[in-house]
Amino acid sequence: MQVKCLTAELSQWQKETPEMIPLNEEILVTLGKEEFQKLRHDLELVLSTIQSNNEKLKEDLEREQKWLDEQQQILESLNVLQNELKQQVVTFSESRIFNELKTKMRDIKEYKEKLLVTLGEFLEDHFPLPDRNVKKKKLLLQRRQWHPTPVLLHGKSHGRRSLKDIQESTAQLITLHEMLEILLNRLFGVPHDPYVKISDSFWPPYIELLLRNGIALRHPEDPTRIRLEAFHQ
Repeated sequence: MQVKCLTAELSQWQKETPEMIPLNEEILVTLGKEEFQKLRHDLELVLSTIQSNNEKLKEDLEREQKWLDEQQQILESLNVLQNELKQQVVTFSESRIFNELKTKMRDIKEYKEKLLVTLGEFLEDHFPLPDRNVKKKKLLLQRRQWHPTPVLLHGKSHGRRSLKDIQESTAQLITLHEMLEILLNRLFGVPHDPYVKISDSFWPPYIELLLRNGIALRHPEDPTRIRLEAFHQ
């Protein structure tokens, strides 16, 4: 469209015959003034446009600077909040883990005590001493801590004993429950030497029961000593 306009204007100028301007001083001065006035007017328009653009750019710059300052403040606030949340998360996580472990340990301890009570009752009910009139000691495993317990055992080496000898020594026999407790204390208290000397207080059928079922093992060099199988290893 602009090309058509320029082409039409050029064609119009080509049809016109330029007028000859007389070259006297007065006319030249007048034409010069007109040209300067026109140039001044055009320059004033350009200056006004530039000043207007500068004002707009200045306003845009101030607005962008204000937005940048606000964003910087928001970023600083978020950094502070992030640091606070990190500290809270670390503290909360440590506290929660500690409480969870504490709860688990308490549950395990309660479950262990329950198992030991059940084990003690089962052993005393199903594996009594040969003479049911003998008063049995009721030692509960859950109330005894596994620490080195000196076991002072005296007696002669075991051979084949008659039923009469067994019945005469019944009053000195200990229950299977107590035998296991002695073996457990020895296993955990003195792990480098877990063997226990067999005394007259150990009823031979219970010793044989533990050995045949792999619960206890004899010493490879001393058959009068036994140990509890280390199932936890």
